[in-house]
Amino acid sequence: MRRVDVQWRKSSFSEDSDGNCVEVALCDDDVLIRESDEPGAIVTTTSERLRTFLVGIRAGAVGHSS
Repeated sequence: MRRVDVQWRKSSFSEDSDGNCVEVALCDDDVLIRESDEPGAIVTTTSERLRTFLVGIRAGAVGHSS
C-alpha cells in the first residue's frame, strides 16, 4: 500500500468516550482501521471482508466458543 494522506472517520458512538475510539479510512480499495490511542497500529482489510466479519458478529458467529 502506498503512503497517502487519508481522512480518518471516528464512529459517532465514540464521541462520548474518554478519547478511546475506533477510526476508519478508505485508501484505494482498502479499508483501514485503527484505535485512536494507537494511531500507528493500522489493520488493513477489504470492504467485502469487513462486511463478512460484521455479518458474522451480528449473527453471533464470532466470539463464541463451544
